[in-house]
Amino acid sequence: MSFERSSGILLHITSLPSYGGIGDLGPAAYQFADFLAAAKQRLWQVLPLSPTGYGSSPYAALSAFAGNPLLVSLEKLADWGWIEGKRIADLPGRSGNIHFDDVEKKKMPLLVEAARNFLQRHEELHLSAQWTRFDAYCRTNATWLNNYAHYNVLRRKFSLACWNEWRNEYAYHEPDAISLLEKESGEELAIEQVIQFAFEEQWMALRAYCAERDIRFIGDVAIFVSYDSADVWTQRDIFDLNEDLSPIRVSGVPPDYFSATGQRWGNPLYKWDVLEERGFDWWIDRIRRAHSLYDVIRLDHFRGFEAYWSIPAEDDTAVNGEWVKAPGAALFSRLREALGELPFIAEDLGLITPEVDALREQFNLPGMRILQFGFSNRGAHNYLPHRYEKNTVVYTGTHDNDTTRGWWENGATKVEKGAVKTYVHPGTREGVVWPLIRAASTSVADICLFPLQDILELGSEARMNVPSRSGDNWGWRCPEGMLTPELAKKLGDLTLVADRDRVQEEEKSEAAQK
Repeated sequence: MSFERSSGILLHITSLPSYGGIGDLGPAAYQFADFLAAAKQRLWQVLPLSPTGYGSSPYAALSAFAGNPLLVSLEKLADWGWIEGKRIADLPGRSGNIHFDDVEKKKMPLLVEAARNFLQRHEELHLSAQWTRFDAYCRTNATWLNNYAHYNVLRRKFSLACWNEWRNEYAYHEPDAISLLEKESGEELAIEQVIQFAFEEQWMALRAYCAERDIRFIGDVAIFVSYDSADVWTQRDIFDLNEDLSPIRVSGVPPDYFSATGQRWGNPLYKWDVLEERGFDWWIDRIRRAHSLYDVIRLDHFRGFEAYWSIPAEDDTAVNGEWVKAPGAALFSRLREALGELPFIAEDLGLITPEVDALREQFNLPGMRILQFGFSNRGAHNYLPHRYEKNTVVYTGTHDNDTTRGWWENGATKVEKGAVKTYVHPGTREGVVWPLIRAASTSVADICLFPLQDILELGSEARMNVPSRSGDNWGWRCPEGMLTPELAKKLGDLTLVADRDRVQEEEKSEAAQK
């Protein structure tokens, strides 16, 4: 699928300076949308919006379909009348990085209280219109929503243990056990549904606000899902599991220049033959859900749709894995048949073979280029703008990279620094970040995306994620007061001269027609 020439910013919702210690779908999100509009940016990329599990990583989700409750704005719930304003007065403020455990302990009980108020007092609070939408929402999303509610209630019942450690009747999802759960825990289950409804209402309102300003959302779909998730618990037959429910083989990537033992991610692998026999029904449901949330979908680890690294589950490293072919062409053909032409971006970083390129090109999907990667040696020059094709998405860096300033100050080698100076001629007073932003923006790539940390010229202290680090990730938040009109004008001026502004594109189109 071809995309219009445009640019945007990568900023996960949690990184907004919202009230309550974590970015959410409240006022700060709308203020950021206003900044994007003022800066003539038409794309807002977020990381997966799913509820997080281990390490608070959006890529270690408890569900591939649900929304993260911590993204629900209590300020908005107070505006709706679900909870009194004084009840949320003692939450953490808008500044500083996220302390996930502290936020969860303080925020979740208030979300539950607000949801219970909605359930029990919707008539008294004159919320009949919302109640009608809630009823429709539950019916439309019944399959995944009920599964997620069951999973979350049981997870708390068993002290957050992984589902395979629950009592057998629950671990094996026996119908009688689930019926008993519904009888005994009806209100708890309903509260889970209400919180998901609140997420949906707030997310769709933000999307509508952005759409009015010609801003579209890019969302992330990870190829694999977490073992400890509602998805694997309820769909065991499409995952490669033993009879005792443990994984047989797991995901990762092989040893390479960066790691002598590779990376063992540990996600269970799909039974692709079973999925194909079923017409890829689970994947159709998953992408349909993603497309209901996002305008454009970035497919994480795209190369795994052509072939994936399969590791024996009992191994501690990825050394003994093997490449196994995946039915990517059959999957994408079926998705197109069921859902129409979809706006996918292929995250094609890492070890990319001609077969992976052929799969991406077969479905006309834009690939990714990371500017930071282009300066190490001549073999990396396909990441530099003079090697781009139009059907490309260029980033200065991603959530997994250091910020551009941090890379320049702490990671770039002498060879890389020399290449950067030759390529973009950074001035001594301006620094290196904006020259690289300009190089990306003025490239031929249809889409150009900048992490907000680069627009703000922040250092390594603002890095979002270090992939090899087990803790202290995902917590960065944008400091208040940095999204100034002057910064919006600076970015907007670049957007205009680089022909990434819709108004200019429309004017050119009208001139051509005359």
